[in-house]
Amino acid sequence: MRTALVIGTGLIGTSAALALAGRGVTVHLRDHDPAQARTAAALGAGTDEAPEGPVDLVIVAVPPAFVSATLAEAMREGAARAYLDVASVKGGPRRELEALGVDMATYIGTHPMSGKERSGPLAATADLFEGRPWVLTPTRDTDTEVLNLALELVALCRAVPVVMDADAHDRAVALVSHTPQLISSMVAARLADADETAVRLCGQGIRDVTRIAASDPRMWIDILSANPGPVADVLAGVAADLDETVRSLRALQSSDDDKRREGTDGVEDVLRRGNAGRERVPGKHGAAPTTYETVAVLISDQPGELARIFADAGRAGVNIEDVRIEHATGQQAGLVQLMVEPAAAPVLSAALRERGWALRQ
Repeated sequence: MRTALVIGTGLIGTSAALALAGRGVTVHLRDHDPAQARTAAALGAGTDEAPEGPVDLVIVAVPPAFVSATLAEAMREGAARAYLDVASVKGGPRRELEALGVDMATYIGTHPMSGKERSGPLAATADLFEGRPWVLTPTRDTDTEVLNLALELVALCRAVPVVMDADAHDRAVALVSHTPQLISSMVAARLADADETAVRLCGQGIRDVTRIAASDPRMWIDILSANPGPVADVLAGVAADLDETVRSLRALQSSDDDKRREGTDGVEDVLRRGNAGRERVPGKHGAAPTTYETVAVLISDQPGELARIFADAGRAGVNIEDVRIEHATGQQAGLVQLMVEPAAAPVLSAALRERGWALRQ
């Protein structure tokens, strides 16, 4: 691939453009808001000048509702040898393109499974897709050259290609992406009118659950409007679990021992099924889940403290697999949770104590 045209210079489009431009591809940028395309160009994502002729690949990075119309317009222009989109829904746009009568041999639907709570070109990074799954949904009509260009795009963005049927993809993202967004927003919505005393008690658990609730509502309305059925199906299952859990919790309030036992069994059932589901979430680099030991270290909120603790871990020969930070309420301090291989935990703990760090059991 030597040339590409990115249509839509938001987070995903600009990030893809940055990755391609950084690897020597000549990237042209187009957006319904020319100022946004200029911003992406100023970031080094390419040029907002129109290409002189057809490019190798058009990448459409617009909201799902506008994907098919944008692709059809680019195809009528003869803008490229191949066309793809990066929308988070695949079945609907494909059927809309078929209804428009365009040449489906030149098109492939794709979806990089990566993003942020923030949107727009200023949130974009060239490494956004590194190590992340990038779904490709070829059909029997997809030309081999088009598939190869899509695979080249994925490789240049250093993502991991995953081939799926378009409708299977939509059911999958309803489960692992779209429904979690709504659940997170629903939990966060409980905080909107909560008593300030309760909100001040927020810890890492509520921060983890509500992190993605900070996402742009307008973007998610576009996404959910394009995949409502599969999301509603998953939510119906969640609603059934919620109803049963509410009944179980009410039963725990009973003075009747049998009802209390039923309530305990009901709550335990959903918690254990949650354990089983969590164990299926892929671990580091998409490998099988790994159980890490946590070394918890008290840390002051001062410049350089995190760098110092990581340096001390490095001197001890210990690799930090993951890290979380829980900030103390009303204090300039926090708790850093360092996740390491079980065998490395005692080594790290001893080394950090030796260097003066305060560990919490």
